Amino acid sequence: METTENLKNQLFALIKEKAYHEGEIKLASGKTSHYYIDARAVTLSAKGAYLVGCLVFDMVSMSQVDAVGGPTLGADPIVGALAAVSFQNNHPMDTFLIRKNPKSHGRMLQVEGPELQAEDEVVLVDDVATTGGSLVDAIEVLKKMNISARKAIVIVDREEGAKENLAKLGCEVLSIFKASEFFSAKYRPLKAV
Repeated sequence: METTENLKNQLFALIKEKAYHEGEIKLASGKTSHYYIDARAVTLSAKGAYLVGCLVFDMVSMSQVDAVGGPTLGADPIVGALAAVSFQNNHPMDTFLIRKNPKSHGRMLQVEGPELQAEDEVVLVDDVATTGGSLVDAIEVLKKMNISARKAIVIVDREEGAKENLAKLGCEVLSIFKASEFFSAKYRPLKAV
C-alpha cells in the first residue's frame, strides 16, 4: 500500500507536468493571474483520478459524513473517483453534484446523486479554489435543503480568499496543495508516468 506522502508526490508531479501553465489568464473569479492550474487535465486522467480519489478518501474516511460532493464541473471527476475508491476500500460513500441551476426537465433537480436528506452532514470537494465562489454557491444551495457543509476539500488552494470566505459560512477549507507549493522546493516530486 502506498503512503499518503508518496501519493501526494505523484499527484504533485502530475499537476506540475500536465496542469500547470504560465501566462496571463482570466480565472472564474474574474481575477487575472500569471499562472493557471487546469486540474481537470489531471482529475480526468486515469492516474490522476486514482491519486485524487485515494487522497480525498484518506481525508474524509474518518469523518462522520452522509455524503461528499460539490459544484459541477470541478467536483465531477473527484466524486466519481472517490466513490470508486471508497467502495474498493469497503467504506462506500455516497456522492453528489450541484448544478449552477436546477434542470429544466425531468425531476428538475439542482443536486444530483443519491438523495440527500434534511440535516445531513456533507463534505464539499472542488478542484481549485481561488475566492471559493463555487463552493459558497454550493453551500447556499445546501442550506436551502437544511444540509450542512462544515468542511470543503480542494486539490489546490490558490490562497486568494477561499479559506476566509468559507470560514464566514462555518466551512473549513482543507487542501491537498497550496498554490505556493508549486513555486517552492517543498515537494521533490517523482517523475510523472
